[in-house]
Amino acid sequence: MSTSNTLNGAQVIVDYLVQEKVPTVFGLCGHGNIQFIDALFERKHDIKTVSVHHESVAGFMADVFYRVSGRPTATFTSCGPGSANLPISLANAFLDSVPFMAVTGNVPTSQFNRGAFQELYRHYQADFPFTVRSYCKKVFQPTRGEMVPLAVRQAWKTMVTGRPGPVVLDVPFDVFMEAAAEEAPKPEEWSANISSRCGADPEGVVKAVDMLLNAERPCIIVGQGVRWGGACDDLLRLAERLQIPVAASMSGLGAISMDHPLALGLVARAGHYQANHATRQADVLLALGVRFDDRTSSSWIPGYSFTIPPTKLIHVDIDPEEIGRNYPVALGLMADVRTFLRQILAELDRRADLNKQADARKKWLTAIDGYRKEWDKFVAPGFSDDTTPINPQRAALEIDKGLPDDAILVSDIGVHHNWLLGFCKPRRPDSLIGSMGFGPMGFGVAGVLGAKFAAPDRPCVSVCGDGAFFMHANVLGTAVEYNLPVVWVVWNNYAYASIRGLQRGYLNGRELATDFHNPVTGERYNPDFAAMARSAGVEGVRVDRAGDLAEAVRKGIAANRPYLIDVDIAADINPAGAGVWELPGLGQSKPGIGTRYQPA
Repeated sequence: MSTSNTLNGAQVIVDYLVQEKVPTVFGLCGHGNIQFIDALFERKHDIKTVSVHHESVAGFMADVFYRVSGRPTATFTSCGPGSANLPISLANAFLDSVPFMAVTGNVPTSQFNRGAFQELYRHYQADFPFTVRSYCKKVFQPTRGEMVPLAVRQAWKTMVTGRPGPVVLDVPFDVFMEAAAEEAPKPEEWSANISSRCGADPEGVVKAVDMLLNAERPCIIVGQGVRWGGACDDLLRLAERLQIPVAASMSGLGAISMDHPLALGLVARAGHYQANHATRQADVLLALGVRFDDRTSSSWIPGYSFTIPPTKLIHVDIDPEEIGRNYPVALGLMADVRTFLRQILAELDRRADLNKQADARKKWLTAIDGYRKEWDKFVAPGFSDDTTPINPQRAALEIDKGLPDDAILVSDIGVHHNWLLGFCKPRRPDSLIGSMGFGPMGFGVAGVLGAKFAAPDRPCVSVCGDGAFFMHANVLGTAVEYNLPVVWVVWNNYAYASIRGLQRGYLNGRELATDFHNPVTGERYNPDFAAMARSAGVEGVRVDRAGDLAEAVRKGIAANRPYLIDVDIAADINPAGAGVWELPGLGQSKPGIGTRYQPA
């Protein structure tokens, strides 16, 4: 243990978190981290400790906490299986560029390479860092108390600078206890004064403005770099100033309100017709914080989401590794998106006759309005379908109708996610939160708890598939224990319906291991999720009619207590859009609306 005038390793870490104004940490106890928990106990008036029932839940909560608040937090897990449950949520945060600090316990250094209880030693002593190094920005493993101050400050700096992402601070049991320092490092001397908001080179800014002003059919496409970078207001100023329409990847939806006349909506394999058809015809495409993944890019097949070239791509990202990864660039600029947009706006202030450019956009915007009308006509029948089980498009509409403007909707992974992306209309950057890179089931089931900790005064609703909820039903207990008035809408289609759809579409309906049936009767089977919720002390109701769903969401929010809505939703309809998706070797889907664009 430390002396009276010296902090031990655990105390240094906790004190550093307090100095960084971390309000809450999420985790689960184990013999490898009890000393760290004891240090949290000493500071319980300065930092709140939340105990969960599965380690990946802690990571998902920390992830969504940041997405809502913009403030990184931390998790704590024990050695062996405790921390081995964490990589799913670490990878999710890593691929979505979300920072949190994972403090993981390990066996004592005196027991390294002896095969102590829960030690990974067969390849290298205390080898948990090797397990997770592909799933985070960096792993730090101090092996003496005096190494902890350096490790914790470097870990935090790594986490929040450049392209943000999670870090792992792996601490042997005895290092938590060893004397480490008389005081923890001071953030104001290390990370607090570091800015990663680098701008683009001035010549590149001038060239970008020239390209945008000379374009006849310009488009902007935004990703999560705009949302996480706090660039939404600047984006709107640029779009309105030059009358350039704005499309969004799945990660960028909400960067501008979907009600705005310049908002095109979703570009994706199931994207909106006006969005896909505009971006694939654009002569200049300004991409801000976009990865150009396969779902956004229609598996990179030209003419469905994009046609690059001949479209000239201006790609701006804080991570140069993403620029030129999947498409050639006419101009690639490494920059913080917000800083870049402000540079562009300043350059426009030096230009004359911008009104002429805005007038020139009218023909382009009129054409896009025509595409929007075609899309609206295409999707209209689904909005009035009153069949049972509930049409999933109608379900997405009714859920959206039931949400107040300040609600936070946290989506899980599954076919419902595609329906929400297509037919909910987020009005602010944090209205609709989903996992876009790693795609783990359970993200939304657990993440909604993190959203509520981040925004206790805002309604927080999770829409999650029946499969994902059953995997992580332990969240019911956490919501009760911490009195978190969140609402789960269980999209109950009695199947892993997203994957069953692939079996039907690509494998001629050879279905196996993708739906849930009673082995005796053959009837579809699931637990009674509403009854399950009630058994845990959570209000639970069942909805079978589309017309009742919006009101059920309103009642769930108004209850101001943990609330679950089990919704019977049809599993035989998949969202159709203007793009395609390819599973190499199995084939390519067909667009639901429009055809492949072939430039003249």
